[in-house]
Amino acid sequence: MPFVGSAFIAVVGGGRCSPAEREIAEEVGTELARRGAVLVCGGLGGVMEAASKGARSAGGLTVGILPGSGREAANEYVSIPIVTGLGEARNVLVVKSAQAVIAIGGEYGTLSEIALALKMGVPVIGVGTWSLSKKGKSKENIAVAQDAAEAVSLAFRAVAEGLQRA
Repeated sequence: MPFVGSAFIAVVGGGRCSPAEREIAEEVGTELARRGAVLVCGGLGGVMEAASKGARSAGGLTVGILPGSGREAANEYVSIPIVTGLGEARNVLVVKSAQAVIAIGGEYGTLSEIALALKMGVPVIGVGTWSLSKKGKSKENIAVAQDAAEAVSLAFRAVAEGLQRA
């Protein structure tokens, strides 16, 4: 059982993404797998597919938590497809399954995952994603990474700090 005790890290982002976001997501997936993490995502295309592709190319395990009722919707790089029939509400399951979340780009679905993670106390690392403010003042809730390697390092640091607090 090589994944027992592994970190579970979610990668979230748009179902459609730019070539730059795709490249970063694939690099994130590869690095997560190299470091022994289980990649959790929404299981569809775009950032989710690119991250899954990277992880699988490095021998990693990928879990796709799907919005619909059929496993066939999963991208080809998902090792374990989980059907929910919950639509966007499955975002709660993606976030709750993770010890840290890496957000890459993204639209409102990604923003909902970021908000859910922050509400649940799950650390969020962002690469070219949303920033938050409240009452016109910037909120520094999202750790900003400049590239894939930094995002993965920050995620593992957050997981380690969380384990120390537990």
